[in-house]
Amino acid sequence: MRARALASSQTRLRPWRASGFAITETELALPRIDKAHDGLRVAQISDIHVGAATSSARIASAIEAINLGEPDLVFLTGDYVTHSELPIRRIPDLLAGIRAKTFCVLGNHDHWVAPARVAKALASCGYQVLQNEHQTLKVRGAPLTVVGVDDGLTGQDDVDQALKGAPARGTRLVLAHTPPTAEKLPANAGLVQFSGHTHGGQFVLPGVTRAIFKLAGQPYVRGLYKVNGNLLYVNRGLGFGAGGPLLRLGSHPEVAFFTLRHRDK
Repeated sequence: MRARALASSQTRLRPWRASGFAITETELALPRIDKAHDGLRVAQISDIHVGAATSSARIASAIEAINLGEPDLVFLTGDYVTHSELPIRRIPDLLAGIRAKTFCVLGNHDHWVAPARVAKALASCGYQVLQNEHQTLKVRGAPLTVVGVDDGLTGQDDVDQALKGAPARGTRLVLAHTPPTAEKLPANAGLVQFSGHTHGGQFVLPGVTRAIFKLAGQPYVRGLYKVNGNLLYVNRGLGFGAGGPLLRLGSHPEVAFFTLRHRDK
């Protein structure tokens, strides 16, 4: 397995009012992206953790920021709840309203709580939940495939099943909650995987946090990586508060935007 982090200079940050998150902008360049999709815009949020740990105002502001950014596609990459089923009933009210075509995958907390109920709540928003499956749609006149791999931490992932019957070329974008799923993708296949799970380290101590995550089998903590010839982006997540045991340090919550770029070689 070969992986390396890509320079953080590829990502630009800007604050979003006083809502407690940053907006990042990243270009994703790969030769297998269809030329018709050069300039295509994607937005991603992850690890929302609806409930007491994350303010409703922050979630509402994130949805507003996504709509103002006018992406072509939106990806939600897991952990909509934390430990209780009670917040599931709030998902339709808090997460509905994204105007772009939206795809979702589940995370480990969703599987620990009530995966079928979480998936149903997301579907009620008009969003498509992918569990080891894919969908190919026409965007700008060319096929684009969204692959959703279920959560790896809970053993629900099946990359082969998710890719079964999918186009072997063209623009193929992968959603998977846990970043190490990228190691299971076909090598040098021109794929881009969007993940979360790590909260960007949550409480970042230089030289310590990354070492701990690596020991725990999570070597991909935040930002853009190249893994076996494919790209991986690890979103810092939207959820958890700013004080007490839910403190974030050095890892600001994130709403991520991406611009796809076709690269000739």
